[in-house]
Amino acid sequence: MTARDGKPTLAVVGATGAVGAVMLQILSQHADIWGEIRLIASPRSAGRKLAVRGEEVEVVALDEEALSGVDVAMFDVPDEIARQWAPVAAAKGAVVVDNSGAFRMDPDVPLVVPEVNPHAARVRPRGIIATPNCTTLSMIVTLGALHAEFGLRELFVSSYQAVSGAGRAGIDALRQQLSLVAGTELGTSPGDLRRAVGDDTGPFPEPVALNVVPWAGSLREDGWSSEEMKVRDESRKILGLPELPVAVTCVRVPVVTAHSLTVHARFEGEVTVDRAREIIATAPGVVLFDNPAAGEFPTPADVVGTDPTWVGRVRRALDDPTALELFVCGDNLRKGAALNTTQVAESVARDFGAS
Repeated sequence: MTARDGKPTLAVVGATGAVGAVMLQILSQHADIWGEIRLIASPRSAGRKLAVRGEEVEVVALDEEALSGVDVAMFDVPDEIARQWAPVAAAKGAVVVDNSGAFRMDPDVPLVVPEVNPHAARVRPRGIIATPNCTTLSMIVTLGALHAEFGLRELFVSSYQAVSGAGRAGIDALRQQLSLVAGTELGTSPGDLRRAVGDDTGPFPEPVALNVVPWAGSLREDGWSSEEMKVRDESRKILGLPELPVAVTCVRVPVVTAHSLTVHARFEGEVTVDRAREIIATAPGVVLFDNPAAGEFPTPADVVGTDPTWVGRVRRALDDPTALELFVCGDNLRKGAALNTTQVAESVARDFGAS
């Protein structure tokens, strides 16, 4: 790494997107370990000025010149753009931290969550580090801490995913649909929501306002969705459990930001709630918020805009002393995307003595 003024140069590729905006906020809030921060986006966004570290920085177009002299590059771009440009940045000497799905299951690309497998970031034969999908990230820090203590052997998950996971189009679709149904009696007879919304349901197959949609992603083999396969495959890779049995159902809900999941996790031996709560409460990046008698458990409305994974409803399974039931909740734009990518980039910088 060739640091400038003792600090490495960072590129934020995709700086003008929703996640890119959160990355810039986080970079402005965290300790300033970077020299130059270069903001890169598509040619149509070049020339815009964005604030980072209290300064206005002009966005430059993504090309080879923009990636020259970069030490660490954080990518938040569509998969096809990442596939094209991440290897270019790596070939020019940058360590790429990629938030897309392009490289997550590449055996030569580590898939890293700093609280769970930070060591994996140090072996990167392609010069690229991948970060997981936002749904996986909403639960994996908690599961990693419990796995380290109890040994995970089986996982059953249902997700309740915010519309922002589908990008700006998802948010716009929900807000438009809410404007159509507000103050009406819609949702009380079959098909009335669909008739009111019409065919323009945005990125979702059905209306999401006043509704839940048991689908996220694209169709995969045997009726599974791409989002469900991501949770399975990424959890296995991060935890180092390639044969872990995982069953997932992903559901879209009328929430703007913050994913939630119910988790049924089976372990190698008997577990106790007291020990599980102790592990969760002391795990880095996790907050235990669990007092149902007082109405205390995490919800997206509580969690949005915060960094940790929040955990509540911690119970031992009624019929299995080796299993725990949990409800977890996390901001899919922060830890689910921008924060984890930034944490990985900062760990790379620290490894090279940048702080």
